[in-house]
Amino acid sequence: MGHREQLLEGAKKALLEKGYARTTARDIVALSATNLASIGYHYGSTEALMTAAMLSAMEEWGDTVGRALGEPAAGDDPMLDFWRRVIRSIQTDRPLWLASIEVALQAEHNPQLREQLAGGIQAGRSGMAAMLTGTPEDQLDEATVRSLGSVQMALMSGVLTQWLTDPKNAPSAEEIVAGIRALNAVVPPAA
Repeated sequence: MGHREQLLEGAKKALLEKGYARTTARDIVALSATNLASIGYHYGSTEALMTAAMLSAMEEWGDTVGRALGEPAAGDDPMLDFWRRVIRSIQTDRPLWLASIEVALQAEHNPQLREQLAGGIQAGRSGMAAMLTGTPEDQLDEATVRSLGSVQMALMSGVLTQWLTDPKNAPSAEEIVAGIRALNAVVPPAA
């Protein structure tokens, strides 16, 4: 592995360990066993390296999260099983989930990152809708992706935020599913 790849791996490791805002060029150099001049030579700036690291990490994280959430249901209630897996993933992969929040904040100031993140969110909507309906993604209609997939992504974001900020009081999988069912009961059928 050359310095370019070492720097990228070091920056990804720093993202998980320290976060975007707290990572310095010296942190990356220490984690990659390279030198400061290598950053400028290979990436032009620390910010460009961190952007490359975030984009690369997002792909890897997407695979990790997809595997964790895409496991077949283990019980009689697929929705309950899904939320148990979500919560387990948040607990197990906390640095990854924290970094994903930070990536979203950094995307406000980085058009390339925002575009990549938007693509990931769209893929997430489609994946969530496919998982919930049992329909292959390529057979889903846009309305299902935009409605069911978007709502499930919104639930994921909210549950994630609660578990990252206040895990002691965050809802359990059982409470989330009970809440979804309660919402269903109070929303009148479409006219």
